[in-house]
Amino acid sequence: EEKNGQKASEAKEVKLYGQIPPVEKMDESLSTLVNCEKLSLSTNCIERIANLNSLKNLRILSLGRNNIKNLNGLEAVGDTLEELWISYNFIEKLRGIRVMKKLKVLYMSNNLVKDWGKAFLSVPQLPTGYGESSLKERFGADVLSLFHNLVGVFTFVVAAEFARLAELPLLEDLVFVGNPLQEKYASDQKNNWIEEATKRVPKLKKLDGECGA
Repeated sequence: EEKNGQKASEAKEVKLYGQIPPVEKMDESLSTLVNCEKLSLSTNCIERIANLNSLKNLRILSLGRNNIKNLNGLEAVGDTLEELWISYNFIEKLRGIRVMKKLKVLYMSNNLVKDWGKAFLSVPQLPTGYGESSLKERFGADVLSLFHNLVGVFTFVVAAEFARLAELPLLEDLVFVGNPLQEKYASDQKNNWIEEATKRVPKLKKLDGECGA
């Protein structure tokens, strides 16, 4: 307010990046930003996403170059957020990303996502004719293995971490370069990173800056 003479409650864009001393917490003062559409908090020392409940108009959130380890707290803006810039943090798991119903752009390069992840799904019986090969045909390479225990319950292991991004109905632009998962596949000639990633998130229009992914 002192810099531009505008009340915080009226501002549509709020820039709090690279503060000295750095911002360490997203505290309750954010609740005054009721008209904010773009909030920039990059290049600080924030460890946790919090106190976004009052930002009912927020469309763009910039949190790059902080110390954030997970995506908890985003549910407060899940109905409005269209762009999340969260590169150069310490995020390994994508749990909680599904609440971003309107997210179109996700920039999360240089984080710590290192594998596709695993999930164990159990069913009392498989449809007629279904075995490990047919499951792989239906679900792709994400089906890792199939078990049949003594009481007749089938359990199959599927990759689920990166594939969580497919739960975002509007996601079209993703920057993921610099994560261990991307670096592993980019250096492996047998597995093309773009092919593997778009297989799991087929709605992407742009991946790591390349159109037509």
